[in-house]
Amino acid sequence: MSRYTGPKCRLCRREGTKLYLKGTKCLGDKCTITKRQQAPGQHGTSRRRLSEYGVQMREKQKAKRIYGIMEKQFKNYVNAALKNKGITGEVLMQELETRFDNMVYRSGFAVSRAQARQLIRSDFFMVNDQVINAPAFKLKSGDIIKPVAFDRVHLREGFVLPEWLDANVKERYVKINRLPVLDEFSEDVNVQLIIEFYSR
Repeated sequence: MSRYTGPKCRLCRREGTKLYLKGTKCLGDKCTITKRQQAPGQHGTSRRRLSEYGVQMREKQKAKRIYGIMEKQFKNYVNAALKNKGITGEVLMQELETRFDNMVYRSGFAVSRAQARQLIRSDFFMVNDQVINAPAFKLKSGDIIKPVAFDRVHLREGFVLPEWLDANVKERYVKINRLPVLDEFSEDVNVQLIIEFYSR
């Protein structure tokens, strides 16, 4: 399976905003985008005004890079959202948010989604008492995420658990109470522009 292996800070600079791909580095003074605001490349300092298509594409690229998935997989999520009943943008974000790697990140067990994927691949987490090593595994309401060995996992400092998740400190697990609604997504992504991009 293909994945991006280049410098992550370049992606933030390309989108012109922090995507929080490097964990704690993005929160401190060492974050690259605070030092170098321009886009990467020889002509990065001369940003052109984007067309309508360009704005939609940049929003799509930003969402892809935040969740760490490639074009074909992202397009499959959009197509599934277009076919399902309900608000298309909300369904798309629910598809992305209920990925196993994102849920490990949201639960505070990893500092970034990339680290969450690495831990999942190494059999660090269980879903409903069964070890799952597929980062793209789709979770649903009522599922329980639990580390195989809690002493091997360090909780992220200063994270806030979303309202649609519930943590059991005694049993050391996180449960998905319900699917999130559109207003509860913390990522700065304009879902409508993404839907318009794929509906052209």
